Amino acid sequence: MSRLFSWMMRAAWSWARRSAEIRHGSRAARRFAGYGPGTSIAFPTATVFGEPWIELGSHTLIGADITLAAGMLPGLDLGPRPLIRIGDGCTIGRGSHIVAHCSIEIGDHVFTGPYVYITDQNHVYSDTEVPVGRQWPVDDPVRIGSGTWLGANAVVLPGARLGRNCVVAAGTVVRPGAYPDHSVIAGVPGRIVRRHDAEAGWIPPLRPPGDRPDGPHPSRPGGACPGGPAASQP
Repeated sequence: MSRLFSWMMRAAWSWARRSAEIRHGSRAARRFAGYGPGTSIAFPTATVFGEPWIELGSHTLIGADITLAAGMLPGLDLGPRPLIRIGDGCTIGRGSHIVAHCSIEIGDHVFTGPYVYITDQNHVYSDTEVPVGRQWPVDDPVRIGSGTWLGANAVVLPGARLGRNCVVAAGTVVRPGAYPDHSVIAGVPGRIVRRHDAEAGWIPPLRPPGDRPDGPHPSRPGGACPGGPAASQP
């Protein structure tokens, strides 16, 4: 009976995940400001509200346990335009949070790892006698350029403006400011560790494949994966 019950629960959960995702044309999708064809939000979601101020492009996939929130709480009138815009062909990793009060714009073909946090609002610490959580926060728009990749657990703070085809390393905290196209940002706080120039190429130059600071991996001749072409050579 225990095995049967376990199988039934797994089957029901699999059915729910397939059937309860938010798809283009569904009643749930029609609550959004825009919801392009081929777009879906996986089940289960964590928190989704402010749909009339959230616009999703076409063929965008948003993972389970997502938080998509426009405004402080449900039921507010947030004005005439969307606060969150996510473009075409994006993939937002599971467990990520996108929380907007002013403006968050994410371009086309932006990919994120899981548990990424993007917000355009942050608390201030201007009055040392008042708890930080009770001080009125400050808004600053966020823009993430098309083709950008954000690694797992990255945090994008209010006022960050990423150019096209940037890479944000896992765990990076992206501070307010402008980051040019083709930047690689890493660290806490984040800084540009590599960038691409049309004439000079990568600055600093990329390492050759297999080049490690401590030499090639002992089990991977030439830096190749075990069993790969380089590993099979004499």
